Amino acid sequence: MAPEIPVDEFLAGHPFASAVHEGVITLLSGIGPFTARATRSQLAYRRRRAFAWLWLPGTWLARPADDVVLTIALGRHDPSARFKEVAHPSARHWVHHLEVRVPTDLDDAVAAWLREAYERAG
Repeated sequence: MAPEIPVDEFLAGHPFASAVHEGVITLLSGIGPFTARATRSQLAYRRRRAFAWLWLPGTWLARPADDVVLTIALGRHDPSARFKEVAHPSARHWVHHLEVRVPTDLDDAVAAWLREAYERAG
């Protein structure tokens, strides 16, 4: 496992990512207890295990399409066109990559996906 760093350090110099993180925190606050843990590459939202991740493509890609991606782990494939990519790394695990372009992208649909992911991570 990668060494943890402070969440503020991960978000330093990325005001939009900080705003997205605060939006995710707001969506999750009504669901139940969780932690946010940062490494050099991503910020994980965890219950017993991680269920969503915020990462900054510009840190790793030369020409990222967007500044912030929120990845949500579901136990099924969600066909929403909002997801840039859906990966299926194991039989019961799908990860859905959502490019967050504006704060209002964190809407009721994202809240429902996060709730579903949170419940699976318990």
